Amino acid sequence: MLKITRYYSNDSKIVMTSLQLYKHLLRQCEKLPPDACKHYKFAVKQSYKQHKFEPDPERVKQIISKSIDDAKWIVNKYTKK
Repeated sequence: MLKITRYYSNDSKIVMTSLQLYKHLLRQCEKLPPDACKHYKFAVKQSYKQHKFEPDPERVKQIISKSIDDAKWIVNKYTKK
C-alpha cells in the first residue's frame, strides 16, 4: 500500500507526499507542448504505478527528489525553445 510519508524536496522546500508529487508532475506536464505533454503524462502514470508500493522510505525520498529535479529540467528544456 502507498505510504503517506512527507519529505522536503531539494529546491522547492515544499512538503510532498507521493500522491502530491504525482499531481504536481501531471500539472507540470501541462506546461509542455501537446505531444510532449501526452508522452510525459504517460511516463508519470507508469512510473507512479511501478513505485506505488515502494516499501523503503529512503528510496521514496530519493524518487521524489529526483522526480522534481527531472520535471524542472524537462520544463526548462521546452520553455527555452
